[in-house]
Amino acid sequence: MTTAAESTGTVERTDRHRRVLRRLPWWTAAIGLVGIAILWIFPFLWMLSASLKDSMEMFAGGLKLWPSTFVWENYARAWNDAHFGRYLVNTIVVTVITVFLVTIRCALAGYVLARYRFRGSKIFLGVLVATLFVPTGYTIIPIVKISMQLGLIDSLGGMILALSGGAYVSAILIYYGYFRQIPRELEEAAVVDGAGFVRTFFSVMLPLAMPVTATVAVLTFITTWNAFFLPLVFTFSRPDLRTVSVGMQAFVGETATDWSGMAAAGVISIVPVVVLFIFLQRYFVEGISGAVKS
Repeated sequence: MTTAAESTGTVERTDRHRRVLRRLPWWTAAIGLVGIAILWIFPFLWMLSASLKDSMEMFAGGLKLWPSTFVWENYARAWNDAHFGRYLVNTIVVTVITVFLVTIRCALAGYVLARYRFRGSKIFLGVLVATLFVPTGYTIIPIVKISMQLGLIDSLGGMILALSGGAYVSAILIYYGYFRQIPRELEEAAVVDGAGFVRTFFSVMLPLAMPVTATVAVLTFITTWNAFFLPLVFTFSRPDLRTVSVGMQAFVGETATDWSGMAAAGVISIVPVVVLFIFLQRYFVEGISGAVKS
């Protein structure tokens, strides 16, 4: 006969098995996500590993991540010989100013489109959306021609104006979606207090849109940091004004390519983007979710 203790043990094992079976789909999803994360991050880990190898080990080692010998000279060669220190400073200056100009301009445009109704506003919004399908390369020729006529070629100022003068429709639409869901009572209260358009925008509306601003700042930062065609055109005769994306060409010679040095330069160029995203990731997610919910 089955004793009470044995019955209790059988019941406990059955309950434990049921709990495991109920949690099995979550564990399966977690394992799948971990596998996807490893596949996604592996190229970055391989680039970091390649930046610490010599050229022979880089090709002979295959997918091995741990270098046999750490070659720190690759970073010194990229920083000093390839002038990546100067390129990094140029990129930071261009990117920071461009992010500031684009954020303010897109915030104003999104605010006006979301809060004001004027004749042709829907047509204007439709034209903005349609420009999303225009390839970026089609706009380079007119931008360069106008910059040459204004004498802005071969200058960081001209590069900044060219990079910040784009439509940035996605940023405008993100602000547009966010500002539409803000109650109008906030603006009315500001008007009652005697605030005009500028004060209402900068003192009330823009501070409320900080998550969206962080999102737009991150997206613009990444786009500007990785821009290649415009910085290449604007620095043809001024190599000292190159950005990190254009400076990668310094590792490509006529007969050979310094792959390990290029990997080290790639690590140097990607670190600021990763650091910025780590600090702003919470605001980035909040901004995207807020704009989508509207």
